[in-house]
Amino acid sequence: MKKTGAEILWECLIRENVDTVFGFPGGNTLPLHDALHKYPIHHVLVRHEQGASHMADAYARVSGKVGVAIATSGPGATNLVTGIATAMMDSSPIVCITGQVNSGYIGYDAFQETDVTGITLPITKHNYLVSQTSDIAPVIREAFYIARSGRPGPVLVDITKDAQVASIEWEYDDSPIELPGYRPDLRPVNSDMEYATELIREAKRPLILAGAGVIKSNALEELKEYAEKTDTPIALTLLGIGAIPTDHPLNLGMMGMHGHAWVNHAIQESDLLLAFGMRFDDRVTGRINAYAPTAKKIHFDIDPSEINKNVKVDLALIGDLKESMQKLLPHIEPQKHDQWHRQIAAYKAESTPQDIQQWPDNGRLYAAHVVHDIWKLTEGKALIVTDVGQNQMIAAQYYLQDEPNSFITSGGLGTMGFGIPAAIGAKFAKPEAEVWTFVGDGGFQMTQAELATAAQEGIKINIALLNNGYLGMVRQWQEFFYESRYIATPITGPDFVKLAEAHGLLGIRVTKREEVEAAVRTAQAHPGTVLIEFQVEPGENVYPMVSAGSELHKMILRPTDNA
Repeated sequence: MKKTGAEILWECLIRENVDTVFGFPGGNTLPLHDALHKYPIHHVLVRHEQGASHMADAYARVSGKVGVAIATSGPGATNLVTGIATAMMDSSPIVCITGQVNSGYIGYDAFQETDVTGITLPITKHNYLVSQTSDIAPVIREAFYIARSGRPGPVLVDITKDAQVASIEWEYDDSPIELPGYRPDLRPVNSDMEYATELIREAKRPLILAGAGVIKSNALEELKEYAEKTDTPIALTLLGIGAIPTDHPLNLGMMGMHGHAWVNHAIQESDLLLAFGMRFDDRVTGRINAYAPTAKKIHFDIDPSEINKNVKVDLALIGDLKESMQKLLPHIEPQKHDQWHRQIAAYKAESTPQDIQQWPDNGRLYAAHVVHDIWKLTEGKALIVTDVGQNQMIAAQYYLQDEPNSFITSGGLGTMGFGIPAAIGAKFAKPEAEVWTFVGDGGFQMTQAELATAAQEGIKINIALLNNGYLGMVRQWQEFFYESRYIATPITGPDFVKLAEAHGLLGIRVTKREEVEAAVRTAQAHPGTVLIEFQVEPGENVYPMVSAGSELHKMILRPTDNA
């Protein structure tokens, strides 16, 4: 049967179980968009292509499927770049489809021509330039296979306009995909397992470092079984939040620059670190040459390139984490580490900041109060999306998560502007979920145009805008390390309530803590998107904090006389 390249694309997407795409049309995607009326795929019209890539990213993280973003050539394609890099750093499977000028015009600086495959080469798992209609189907199949297999990540497919328009005789080919040189199924060998068992048996102060790989490999039960069998406490990375319930007795909480002080002390004093699906990012290690100096290190990771990249390890078990742990567990003997738990409890007693529920508000509204109160009012069951900065860290600290894929944030790239579009993508992935996004006034203004997308789509998200009048995290660094010279960090903005109302959405302003509950209950009851502007304390800081280049245990702690 004869099909155009555009029709072939949509048919391939349906075969890949795609029902929603996020994008913005243009001259070199007109054939694709014109053909869409024949297919049962919902196209979400974003207001900026960066929003499309963030929506696809969050959609993928929440749904477990591959997210899809579409943009035209030139500026449309380059506007995707930040979102692609975000997905690459956080191992999120998305496929970005871009239009390109006619193949005969490539290389001649045609209108809206940009070498997007060259631009995105460092920030994709793979990318393609397709100039033949016959190549569209096999390339799309390969793109989805690469995006979801092994360590997930973004793939870009750039399709020339003439390839979209031309017609060929075509039938779908579902034969197995074989890519020479691509081996996403590496597995540890028996000798590695024997050495791992030996290190585990000898350890007196073991500690699990659980990252996003635990969630992406669905190794949640294996993590729990291993920890309980060996009586090993668990520290979580930012993207590992939700890998084990908050109230599990072996869950110590978050590690790293703004992690709990007792967690960082435990890492530094451990004699065995078991890194499960994490990459030893600089934000969790502090100064590398002083990181966990007495610990042996076993690194479980699906990506060989991460081994010994940041931290030298004693043993690497490369492969899917779930499979590796299933292979390891039968060889592990039950253990108890009572003395180690007492030592960690002592760290906690020494360094626990004043409990948030005991902080006096003194008539002031703190962002940590807001997050904590929303956690209570939603019973900890909301799907949380954050922007980046103080709002992100406070949400990670005070909105306690018990479920995987319920805390969506930009970890590796730290992309301001992620929050609003990602919340929209998350809602499309899980329409029944109560979605809350915590955003700062700086990051919000980067992608606030996506309020129009939420309004047009008629979807329901709840936006907790923590407005402190600053680029808060940068201001905090200026306070600590630059003698409080606040250069380019004070930031103004529109009347956020009126802005929401201008889009036909509900806007609410909160200035006191006693107003939080009523605002949250109103938002929950409202059928559409709600923006609540919480006017929080300008000088509130995030504690603990490990300054750049410092040892992990040398943290700046919250002053006891200042909440």
